[in-house]
Amino acid sequence: MKFGGTSVGTIERIRIVAQRVKAEHAQGRRVAVVVSAMAGVTNQMVGYCAELDPLADPKEYDAVVASGEQVTSGLVAIALQALGVPARSFQGWQIPLVTDDAHGKASIDGVDGTELLKCLDNGIVPVIAGFQGIGPDNRIATLGRGGSDTSAVAIAAAIHADQCDIYTDVDGIYTTDPRIVKRARKLDRITYEEMLELASVGAKVLQTRSVGLAMREGVRVRVLSSFSETDDDSGSIVVDEDEIVEKELVAGIASSHDEAKLSVRRIPDRPGIAAAIFGPLAAANINVDMIVQSTGVDRMTNMTFTVGKSDEAAARAVLEKAHGIIQYGELETSHNVVKISVVGVGMRSNAGLAATMFGTLAERGINVQVISTSEIKISVLIDSEYKELAMRALHTAYGLDKKEEPST
Repeated sequence: MKFGGTSVGTIERIRIVAQRVKAEHAQGRRVAVVVSAMAGVTNQMVGYCAELDPLADPKEYDAVVASGEQVTSGLVAIALQALGVPARSFQGWQIPLVTDDAHGKASIDGVDGTELLKCLDNGIVPVIAGFQGIGPDNRIATLGRGGSDTSAVAIAAAIHADQCDIYTDVDGIYTTDPRIVKRARKLDRITYEEMLELASVGAKVLQTRSVGLAMREGVRVRVLSSFSETDDDSGSIVVDEDEIVEKELVAGIASSHDEAKLSVRRIPDRPGIAAAIFGPLAAANINVDMIVQSTGVDRMTNMTFTVGKSDEAAARAVLEKAHGIIQYGELETSHNVVKISVVGVGMRSNAGLAATMFGTLAERGINVQVISTSEIKISVLIDSEYKELAMRALHTAYGLDKKEEPST
């Protein structure tokens, strides 16, 4: 059972979490708990570090920002003990959850579940600080924002848990953001691949790395709310494709504002020009997402692509430095864009889904600037002012709208 920051945001919420854990424990289930920091605490710690030094030593930064989970794990253990449930807290290094040395965004190299299993065998509930592990330098290393989800999945795999329940402030996984599309539907089940794609293109329900790890380790992940009553059928489950009998052509639609568009114009059209542009960007650890190339007259070409907004300034600097090699005419950037993505395993066998997307957007007068695809995803870049119109129109076009309740 993993509880996010809003679920443990106050002492009263922590008491409610303890009651939920006690209810599972009372049914004879062996329960391990992973917790995030109380809502807002990690941001406060990040702010303290930035105020002292915007370029703070990543190892000391991790020592500071990991403290929120340490507090929460102890508080939840105390709350459980107060209810008569045997419990003890664990920090990442005590398990140990071993990471690489990429402080601030570390990857998990392994989890030793021995101590946790000893607790469970003795009827004790381990309450584990998420988001953190121990690096090869014997220092605390954090897993990046949202890393408690990844901690939970990794620990579930290490102790061979039947399921990993992620308690959050929503009651499941929806076909799209219900705040934008009122007729969005909650999904009972979704495949690992679909959830991985949705998470990678903007859906905020689960961290991308946690889904990838769950798929690799075969961990069933359930998303459900800690703010409402739940039972064994509550929420949405992320499972292998083989477990879903009736597969939706489209599982969901996601959007991302974290995109900056760069257009390199009037480039000499010669072999190696793409390498001259994207090679230096890769060397600077700048991830390029969507790419389109258009060839014009007089042996000149244009290259348009997207990077994360946080990388825009660095990407521009790299390209300006490489101007003499690339010999482009001009470089343009834009923030006024949004990426809309349609995801579904049905795309493997239905060729008409792309046509539906482009036709629907065209009918609303929405211009598609850039396109990228995978086996089960189509993403388009459009002007940000059309985001809500596009999402609602596509949701209806793919038959995802929740059916209206009959009037009485």
